[in-house]
Amino acid sequence: MKPVLRRRAASPSRRALLGAACGAFLLLGAPLRGEAADVKEVRLDWATYNPVSLVLKEKGFLEAALKDKGIAVRWTQSLGSNKALEYLNGGAIDFGSSAGAAALLARINGNPVKAIYAFSQPEWTALVTTKASGITKPADLKGKRIAVTRGTDPHIFLIRALQGAGLTEKDAKLVLLQHADGRTALERGDVDTWAGLDPMMAASEIENGSTLFFRDAAANTWGVLDVREDFAKEHPDLVRVVIAAYEQARTYAVANPAAVTQALVTATKLPEPVIARQLTRTDLSRPEIGKVQADSIQAAGLALQQAGVIPAETDVAAAVAGLIDTRFNAGPER
Repeated sequence: MKPVLRRRAASPSRRALLGAACGAFLLLGAPLRGEAADVKEVRLDWATYNPVSLVLKEKGFLEAALKDKGIAVRWTQSLGSNKALEYLNGGAIDFGSSAGAAALLARINGNPVKAIYAFSQPEWTALVTTKASGITKPADLKGKRIAVTRGTDPHIFLIRALQGAGLTEKDAKLVLLQHADGRTALERGDVDTWAGLDPMMAASEIENGSTLFFRDAAANTWGVLDVREDFAKEHPDLVRVVIAAYEQARTYAVANPAAVTQALVTATKLPEPVIARQLTRTDLSRPEIGKVQADSIQAAGLALQQAGVIPAETDVAAAVAGLIDTRFNAGPER
């Protein structure tokens, strides 16, 4: 089964791919100004929910760009948006992968991050249950045990689903687990429902017959690359080099879907059919960050505010404006 990496956009022309790659190479080869001279290492995360990060890590595009400048690259795995944002807040990494709404919540809670790039437009979360549970809709979750990773897009998706059914988190019993452990808990019968995340969600579907009983692609916020605000302020040229390397990796991923599949199979140890299922729900065609992502994240923020998760006095629109940073876009927003 061939993965689909551009779910809503036409396949890229050879000229378009070549143009994007050439643009990335030009930025990667550009000299850095003095502000980067004191940086000895750039620290990034990789995550199985961010396929572009796997390609970037495997191909070594960023290492090649920074080698002559004497700057090393260090990689750290993030198991979820919450971990990526935690690492950013603690200064353990400079760039991290998260869902847009998760980054918004983190920023509102005092984590000074900026969203600078959109690595994917995914449908990476849904509410998952077993065939025997009898659960068919969010209203059935009253009093049920739900595995969820707090501070991630699946958590936000769950809150919005409950809200749509006239329920809140207090009407259910949340079991706080990392994503992979949530899958295990569901399949063991320790919980009734799991707020899932790909590729573990796809694996549960294919390998264990789990059911995605509630889906809403529009309520999945974008996959965004975040940077620590102080790093972006002090080292804008390095940020541009990182984004150029990401663009090189994304362009390669779109042109070589089999390589993306293999990178995910290697990283996750999951079978190819599982990864293919994940990639049918992943669109890598719109990397520039701007109004499209801001609108999606703001809609999630307002829903969370209405549900009481974000304080009523918070200016959600202003928080979104503070999160989204378009100055590093390689071209006009598509």
